[in-house]
This record gives sequence, structure tokens and C-alpha cells, in this order.
Amino acid sequence: MRRLCFTIVLMSQALMLAQESQLGADLRGEGERFDKSCAEGFSLANAAACAELLFTDHPLHIAVGSLAPGNGFAAGAAFVAHWTPNETWRLSWDTDAVASENGSWRAGAYMTAVLSRRRKIVVGTGGSGATPKSNLTVQEYPVFHAYVQDISLNSIGFYGIGPNTGKSGQSLFGMNEAIAGVNAVWPLVSGLNLSLYGEANGRFVSLRGDHGQSSPSIEQIYTESSAPGLASQPAFAQFGEGVRIGPELASGHVQLNYSATLDQFAAANSAYSFQRFIADLDNEFPIYRKTAHAGQAKTFNGPDDCSADVAVKQCPAITRDREGSFGVRLYLSESMIPSSHTEPFYFQPTLGGSDIDGNMWLASYADYRFRAPNLLVLRGSFEHSIYGPLGAALMVDEGKVGLRPGDLDFTHLAHSYAAGVTLRAGGLPMLSLMFAWGGDTTHVIANVNTSLLGGSARPSLF
Repeated sequence: MRRLCFTIVLMSQALMLAQESQLGADLRGEGERFDKSCAEGFSLANAAACAELLFTDHPLHIAVGSLAPGNGFAAGAAFVAHWTPNETWRLSWDTDAVASENGSWRAGAYMTAVLSRRRKIVVGTGGSGATPKSNLTVQEYPVFHAYVQDISLNSIGFYGIGPNTGKSGQSLFGMNEAIAGVNAVWPLVSGLNLSLYGEANGRFVSLRGDHGQSSPSIEQIYTESSAPGLASQPAFAQFGEGVRIGPELASGHVQLNYSATLDQFAAANSAYSFQRFIADLDNEFPIYRKTAHAGQAKTFNGPDDCSADVAVKQCPAITRDREGSFGVRLYLSESMIPSSHTEPFYFQPTLGGSDIDGNMWLASYADYRFRAPNLLVLRGSFEHSIYGPLGAALMVDEGKVGLRPGDLDFTHLAHSYAAGVTLRAGGLPMLSLMFAWGGDTTHVIANVNTSLLGGSARPSLF
């Protein structure tokens, strides 16, 4: 037994030294790349390479992104590490922390495990027949994520619940939400990009007032009956199951990204428990065959990692290829609430400006303008490169919210138009600057995605 313990200690120390030497090598490599790209003489090429290094390199880089609307642009630091213990598993870790000018912040740690099962190569004898058609495709991998994230937002808008709320009902509140959970994506049919999805999360929310602003704090004009969940915020266990499919048709000129999920929100106070069904049908029609499939996020990355492949740590290089596509999207969210229960307002989806996750819906309305348990959106879009990673974008949205699923139909939809520019540069955070009109206001929205381009999304806040 003593010999076994001694062997285990030696193995543990050797593993720690190996990990430390790998981290040291990564840090030295980043330092060398920094000297080459950022410390040498100035040039446009060096400036681009330096920016890419500062915002995407590993193990350390600058973390940036827009927090929920009303809470500003946040900046901080991120740490990314990779480890390949064997030929089957590839592991990576992300940790980051950012803060904005109004005192809001987000901090999180994210682990990704990729099961990289290798196909067997079989050698056969040749024949006199026709050359068989190759069935090689890009291989999809089972991916598992574990994460813990805490966020504090000091200013979120609330106008009431339902499709007929007015701008005069605007109020503000602050929110903390801690999320700890896991999710998994398991591919089934690679040619169709068909996969199953599952998640389990613990959600812990606390609300507070937002005083000293031009609009009143939420508790000054709303009560528990008009804003369910205002009086108390119980802990939630949230589970989700779904299916995703993303085939490419017509030689890549038709790219589909469809998903359907069912979520269960189980509250410590059962009166707040409910279920939610989400269908997201995203259709993209690329103009050029080289256009990347925008709907397929690289799930094998964490949010701070933009590696081009599970075996390649570097982010994809900035390209000047012409890219452009049209898109049509239908997004439906319906809640199933028992008759004696109610859905907390802070978990209800919103339309107008951007929602709490930064998704832009009906951009010409104020942020969080319409809120209800049920939501329907139709979107038509067009995006085309102008020069390099800089592009122009157009969007047309129509949508509505409803107190009951039966309230959602295609009549009396609110509409919004938006035009602007986008920046999709290598692995850098995607940036968009849009001017929107057609609703109850004009709206300029500048947004920097909270994940690197090619990184996985962070857990939703609702």
C-alpha cells in the first residue's frame, strides 16, 4: 500500500509538472508572437496581427463584449487552456471576467470536453469497376460543456406584460443571476448535421431596484400581480431537451439551421414552475459557395476560444473572400403554464431593441419594449461583404408577443427595419452597428458579441 501511494504521488507530481511546462510553453509562445506583431515597427499588417493577438490569442487575451442593453460595453481579461489527455478526449477551459462603466459585470468559468472518435481506415484491393464515390464528410463530434457564470446588471427596462403595454409604463430594475450547469450535443447523422441536445442548469436570481434614473424603479409602479416574481425569486432547476438539424442543399446554396427544444423550469416555490417550447427555423441562401455557414457555431469551442478545429488552437485567419447571403427566419417561443402557476417576468422573452441576451428583435422599438410568456418573430435579412471582414446588412422584422399561445398568429404584427455594417474578422468578436426605424422610435444599436466568432454561446439568461 505504501508503494502504491508513493507511485500515485509521483504520478501526480509528474502530471503537474507536465501541465505547468505546457502552460509555460504557451505563455512563452504568446510572448514571442506579441514581440513579433505588437512590439516591432508599426505597419498596417502588424496592427491587424497585433489586434488579433490581443483579442483572440491563448492562454491570455483581452475579453470584450456588450452586456445586456442599458448596461454598456464591458472589458476585462480571459484565460484559455487546452489539454489532450489521450487520442479520444480533448479538453479546454475558459475563464473570464468583464465589467462595464455603469458597474455591471460578468464572470464565468467554462469547460469543454470533445469526444474525438477516430474512424477506422480500411485498405481494400482495387478493382476494374468505376471509381466509387467518396463518402467522406466533415466529422461532427460529441461535445460536453460544464459552466458556472454570475452576472450583475444594474439597469434593465420593464414596461409591463403583454402586447398592449405603453412607453409611459417604463420602469427600471437591477438583477443578479448565477447559473451553474452542463449541456451536451450528440451528433446522429453527419450528412444532415442532425444532433440531439440536452442541458441541466441551476438558476439563482435576485432582483433590486434601480433608483436615481429618469424612469422610476420597478417597485414604485408595479406589484407582484402586475410583475410576477417581483416579490420573491426562488431558485430554479431548469432542464432542456432538443433536436438540431443543419443540412446544406443545392451545392451549398441552401443552408438550413433548424432546432426545436423543450425546457422545464422547476421552482423551489412550485407556483412559479412552467415549461417552454422553442422552434427556431433559420434558412440561409448564400450567394457564393465559399460563404461560411453562419448558423453552425463551433460547439467544440468555449465562448473565449475560436480555434478552427479540435486539433488546431489557432483562430481562422481574416479573409478577403467575397461573402453574402439572404436569410429567412421564423422564431417561436411558447410557454405552458399550469392554471395555478405563473411565469416570472424576468424569465419571459422580450421584443424590441435587443433582449437580455443581446439578440436584436424589432430593433426600432426600445429595448425590452414588449414582454410576455409567448413570442413570435419573422425575419428577412441580407448581408454582403464590402471589403475584407467589413460588411453591410439589412433586416426586416415582424413580430408580436402574447399572454397565451393562442394569441400568436400572423395578424397585427409590429414591424421594424434596420440597416448598418457588420465586422466578422477571423476569430474576433462580431461587431454590428445598426440604424433601425419603423417602430415607435428610431434606434441606433451598437453591439459586440460576448463570444468570439467561432466560439460557443454563453448560457441564456432566460
